[in-house]
Amino acid sequence: MKNVKLKYKNIYIDNIVPGTKLFEISKIVQDEYKYPIVGAKLGEFNVGLNTEIKANNKVEFYDLSTTTGNRIYARSLEFLVTVAAKKVIDETSDILINYSLDNGIFCEITGQRITKITIQKIEEVMREMVQRQIPYQEMYVDRFEAINYFKKHHQMDKVENLRFTTNKTITLHSLDGVYDNFFGPLVYNTGVIDKFKIIYLKENSFIITYPGQDDPEHIKEYVHHKQTFDTYKAYQEWGRLIGISTVSDLNKLGTESVYDSAVDLFEAHYEDQLFEVSKKIKKDEDRIKIILIAGPSSSGKTTTANKLSLYLKVQGITSYRISLDDYFVDRSKMPKDENGNYDFASIKAIDTRLFNDNLNKLLKGEKIKIPHYDFVSGENTITDNTLHIKENDVIIVEGIHTLNDELTKSIPRENKFKIFISPLMHLKIDNHNRVHTTDVRKIRRIVRDNRTRGTKAEDTLKMWPNVDKEARENIYPYQDDADEVINSSLGYELNVLRTYAEPLLYGIESSSKAYPEAIRLINLLRNFLPITSEIVPKDSVLREFIGGGIE
Repeated sequence: MKNVKLKYKNIYIDNIVPGTKLFEISKIVQDEYKYPIVGAKLGEFNVGLNTEIKANNKVEFYDLSTTTGNRIYARSLEFLVTVAAKKVIDETSDILINYSLDNGIFCEITGQRITKITIQKIEEVMREMVQRQIPYQEMYVDRFEAINYFKKHHQMDKVENLRFTTNKTITLHSLDGVYDNFFGPLVYNTGVIDKFKIIYLKENSFIITYPGQDDPEHIKEYVHHKQTFDTYKAYQEWGRLIGISTVSDLNKLGTESVYDSAVDLFEAHYEDQLFEVSKKIKKDEDRIKIILIAGPSSSGKTTTANKLSLYLKVQGITSYRISLDDYFVDRSKMPKDENGNYDFASIKAIDTRLFNDNLNKLLKGEKIKIPHYDFVSGENTITDNTLHIKENDVIIVEGIHTLNDELTKSIPRENKFKIFISPLMHLKIDNHNRVHTTDVRKIRRIVRDNRTRGTKAEDTLKMWPNVDKEARENIYPYQDDADEVINSSLGYELNVLRTYAEPLLYGIESSSKAYPEAIRLINLLRNFLPITSEIVPKDSVLREFIGGGIE
């Protein structure tokens, strides 16, 4: 067979024997990268380095400092801990890869009681496997062969998920004789993932931490965000209580035409959180004067603020909304980011002096004139619109910096009630494949931006790194100061969002840099049977993204 060549950047790597693995090519160019190469884009698709080169193509590589590379590392680590756990725990037990927290992944062992010693043994096995540099292998198999394999090994979560897959063949991964399926490429061998740490938690659980893409050589100290963790955990346990813990649990309801009951349950759970928050605020109404709501993009902040206002009204409390957008400084004073663009995400973009002055006047019973920021002219002007609140009224402010005390530094902490909101998705595809909260927000954003601004999915995906950076710098560091964490996820939402997002993602050309991410999201959505939006209540938080809500 004739040798082939790969286009890499502006050069060609030629005389490649067909069947050569990308790992061999990555070694040729590794010196160009500061960190280990862990994956590649071959043609239009993201692949592992164990992929064989069979024809002329183009290639890009991902090292650990890239988002894709970091995700490959994490996914490979999840497979490693899964295999190690199976070597330590009983055959009838299993490990659950649940969700990410800070720079770690929350895992549980089911089927038997474990101790700190058990976790230490799992970590010892993992490190021994790293030393052996065991290859990760990938293969395509008949779907029914895979189902029979997982049945034989009592992995019914995977069997049930594969029931709702229409592909004739599926991708299986193997490591040290254990077969599993993961949704994305893995590293070449276990020797690459040598940086991790396991932290034992109570109740059969632990956190496995690993380096972030901003510093791939070091593991950051894990910060346990207790309130967020407890909210996640409570939602997960509630899901088990109602019998909907995996995507296949939800899909089964569709095959029985009883989606309505699940929709009602998820909506009621979200509403119940708001009711409980309103009761807490009522209990301390003499103290609480300002309600501050923050969360990453597409968390449902606007709907939550509107609904909370209604629940407060039921409690006899009148609330007034103030928009932080009207407190931007003039464009001439607007800070710029490292690329020279106006940085609206910086707290320095807010006129905090004017904002605090207005808040203090309102709390003293004085009337204020509301400012207005003109995004066209870049100027802030004081309007003739006024606001005055009564003694027992409250102010609701939602925005990126509301958890940061720097925004409201002149207001005593006791007068503030802070809420952190995020769609903390509890559903898993199966025991070893989680649904990332970031992906839920990303899909929400794609649908909303296209509906409200006509933005293409490609453009939303291209801007997402900046959106994510904004949250990591300005929101997540302050989540522990929240008085309450609200989970805005609805277990059924990806079934509905699929019908909106999938066509938009298919609209991305294969030549686009966003194409591999689009394919990844399409493959995620394919696990969810589509649900018509007619089933979504008109006042649902999901309507903030798909539209059709109450005006």
